[in-house]
Amino acid sequence: MEKRPNWESPIQFVLACVSYAVGLGNVWRFPYLCQMHGGGGFLIPYLIMLLLEGVPLFYLELAIGQKMSRGSIGAWTAISPYLGGVGLASVVTSLYLCLYYNIINAWSFWYLFHSFQSVLPWAECPINSNRTGPIEECERATPTQYFFFRETLNISPSIEENGGIHTGQAMCLLLAWMITYLFIVRGVKSTGKVVYFTATFPYVVLFIYLIRGITLQGAFNGIKYMFIPKMEQLANPNTWINAATQIFFSLGLGFGSLIAFASYNHYNNNFERQAIIVSMINSGTSIFASIVTFAIYGFKATVNYENCLERVRLLLLNTFNIAEDSITNDNVFTWIEKLNTTYPVQFAEIENQLEACDLESELNTAVEGAGLAFIVYSEAIKNMPLPQLWSVLYFFMLLLLGMGSMLGNVTAIITPLRDFKVLNGVVCLFCMLVGLSFTTTSGNYWFTIFNDYAATFSLLFVVLIEVITVSYIYGIRRFEKDIEDMLGHRPNWYWKIMWTITSPLLLIFLFVTYIVNYIRGGTPTYQAWDKELGKTVVKEYPIFGQIFIGLLLVSSVSCVPLTALYDRMLLYILHGKKPICI
Repeated sequence: MEKRPNWESPIQFVLACVSYAVGLGNVWRFPYLCQMHGGGGFLIPYLIMLLLEGVPLFYLELAIGQKMSRGSIGAWTAISPYLGGVGLASVVTSLYLCLYYNIINAWSFWYLFHSFQSVLPWAECPINSNRTGPIEECERATPTQYFFFRETLNISPSIEENGGIHTGQAMCLLLAWMITYLFIVRGVKSTGKVVYFTATFPYVVLFIYLIRGITLQGAFNGIKYMFIPKMEQLANPNTWINAATQIFFSLGLGFGSLIAFASYNHYNNNFERQAIIVSMINSGTSIFASIVTFAIYGFKATVNYENCLERVRLLLLNTFNIAEDSITNDNVFTWIEKLNTTYPVQFAEIENQLEACDLESELNTAVEGAGLAFIVYSEAIKNMPLPQLWSVLYFFMLLLLGMGSMLGNVTAIITPLRDFKVLNGVVCLFCMLVGLSFTTTSGNYWFTIFNDYAATFSLLFVVLIEVITVSYIYGIRRFEKDIEDMLGHRPNWYWKIMWTITSPLLLIFLFVTYIVNYIRGGTPTYQAWDKELGKTVVKEYPIFGQIFIGLLLVSSVSCVPLTALYDRMLLYILHGKKPICI
């Protein structure tokens, strides 16, 4: 039998976990939740949920992987043949993630390559074919929106209208998968070398961005917004639900990646300390990235606010006979009140043209996901001095964060498949070919379906089964002895209470809440690009889209009962009517 490879050192394992856990969600999801739930007020439920749910479940998965020295399927099958479906569900979920996740890396490549121009292509609208002015669709939107939706995605008006493959995006996707393959071609031996770079360099870029960010005009408006808590948000149940969900997905629980990584550890490796270290690094990175992001938010909001004031100032100057240097951005509101009182009839004629300029409302505009990473950041970058430099640094950082997470996602698939002698290249080729569908004109809508529905429901279910299995089927006392055998001591009361009571109850609550919200939500909707309006509009998914969503939700979860039923029938056939015990 082929000897199982090991990490060359514990630091390689820690860096692999950091590279996997610290991903795009830390940069574009956590800041959005902070903004939506009252800035610093969100940190309170976030840190509480980290202690009640995140660290204990992270510890549990590392312990299982290290004890069993197998991938997710093998590890759960070793606990009970009926539980192989738990590992299979993790592999299916990771497969879904791999199918669409690398398209984000393809977008990062696309933006990175376009950053090496004298004028960033999203800084201004392109000229129309008649050379008479900017393209109308771009004028109705913004240059950054136009570049993302039209140049990058070449998006169709709806999911029902499809077109050909975007050649540029397809080439970027091919490049992303080629690099992914090179990273994992020799398994843990090559991955262990790569993580030294993918886990550390993003911090270098974030630190550089922090230094640059706090020197930008209005940066402290954003940072102040983040750290001044709106304590009333603590009474909002959604704040606590989103905090628990963010911890859950940020640490990468349930995908099988942590079990796969831990399976390459030496038997007596101190995974308890590593679980705490990686969890703290992940959460610390979220807060650190948020400071950088809110500095950028503050800069962008301040620029937009001052541009708004300038437009109002020009409107007043053009309407009333006033000396040009009389009205400044600092006294615009004073002049509005004065002119409204002095010239009410004339003022009433332009009242509908006056914009409501408000810095607070600019800061309250919450954006997440691709909208934050590829539109809001691009908008801010184009207004910086030396925008090409900051663009290259930013999108290279995004690329490394995405690639680091891809290492974990692919490892979660190839580790269990080692027993079946499935080649790494076959997995990468399959995912790339299916992923080409996301480079079509309707591909972004399918990307959204996978991003919204492929993992959430199934991961909650998988981790709930995991913690119940360890605590009540495998047995908490038996699990304690396994940990003592590996570490030389048993887990303390905190871990046992979390595994047997707190974490299962939290997971049940999140699972039920997800189902209730899905049912109450009615027909699922998505954001479609309307080129006539130059913005996204809400549309309902057609019947085939709703059926596909249902299949995504059920397909991975059904692996658990179907595998148990298959093993039960197989053992019944082999053993007749003899009783079969777990």
